[in-house]
Amino acid sequence: MYGGGTKDPNRKSVHRVLVHSYFTTLIFFLIGAGLDIFLGLKIPDTAIIAPAGLGFLTAGTALIVWAQYASHHFVKDNLSHENFRRGPYRYTRNPTYWGLFLVLLGFGLAWNAVFVIVFTIISLFVTKTIFLKQEEAILEEKYGDAYMEYKKSVHI
Repeated sequence: MYGGGTKDPNRKSVHRVLVHSYFTTLIFFLIGAGLDIFLGLKIPDTAIIAPAGLGFLTAGTALIVWAQYASHHFVKDNLSHENFRRGPYRYTRNPTYWGLFLVLLGFGLAWNAVFVIVFTIISLFVTKTIFLKQEEAILEEKYGDAYMEYKKSVHI
């Protein structure tokens, strides 16, 4: 281990929750893509579906980049709920999850992959009901009242 320290494998970590969440999202995506390949169900072609998909892909990517930039500039000194309200975090507590959702939804629309769209929506519900609850419990424990105030002020 670098730095001579040892890590507690039972330690609660937001990053561990994120890894599990992203891996679960990947599994749902692969299931959807596999079903699309084998079953070939398509949305009736309209001129708006592919451009809308590309728009969602672009918006989702931009949201993820913006969220990563904002989170790398998080200030832990004199912690208050305003410290959490940087970049897209002033609008949503989970911009990276929303960005990933938009990217996958955009992919499903742009490539007319019905099952990718369906499993992307299922993945969002799994993420919100399982992983976001775990992540927020860790953040509440780590940052206390400042995070609780932030959580009250930004609801989605």
